[in-house]
Amino acid sequence: MFILNAQNSIANQFLAEMRDITVQNDSMRFRKNMERLGEILAYEISKTLDYQPAKVQTPLAEASTELLTEQPVLVAILRASLPFYQGFLNLFDKSENAFIGAYRGKHRADETFDIQMDYLACPSLEGKTVMLVDPMLATGKSLVKSYQALLQYGKPSKLIIAAAIAAPEGLAYIQEHIPEASLFIGAKDERLNEKFYIVPGLGDAGDLAYGGKL
Repeated sequence: MFILNAQNSIANQFLAEMRDITVQNDSMRFRKNMERLGEILAYEISKTLDYQPAKVQTPLAEASTELLTEQPVLVAILRASLPFYQGFLNLFDKSENAFIGAYRGKHRADETFDIQMDYLACPSLEGKTVMLVDPMLATGKSLVKSYQALLQYGKPSKLIIAAAIAAPEGLAYIQEHIPEASLFIGAKDERLNEKFYIVPGLGDAGDLAYGGKL
């Protein structure tokens, strides 16, 4: 598991501003910071992918380099992941893309809930590297359900799950149900509260990026 803020970097500033209630009222800045964090995690993930030798002709001579053997498929979970996902797409700009509408249903009296899913658009995933992108990894249930739904489009050769902020409970749930997944997260927080929100977290990422919902 890769945890970005385990080592100090400029990403700390972006994470801090996303959490800060005095900055959160600026939705454009929230989206931009989430996009920046996505770019940084995408860069870190790129170090783990496969490359092959290539030649590039410059105006003066031929240059040797190493280029990706394949572009990953990027999967965004609507709507909260869109700014975070955009950061990945900025770097992996030749990627195929998939979109899933997965969200928490109404909370029951005991605060439990079911994951609702009502939209899925996806290319073939057979033998490909798949990056499942969601900013908040709370219980992990929506990510597991999303991945199970994606399998109807083929079995990936590699699965990478990226989150801006994750709770220990959600990480454990992912590791139990999708042990083959590689995890890349911006920050590992303390816990989930009684309503299954991440503490200290940052609130509802979708609402902060795009406004409240009924």
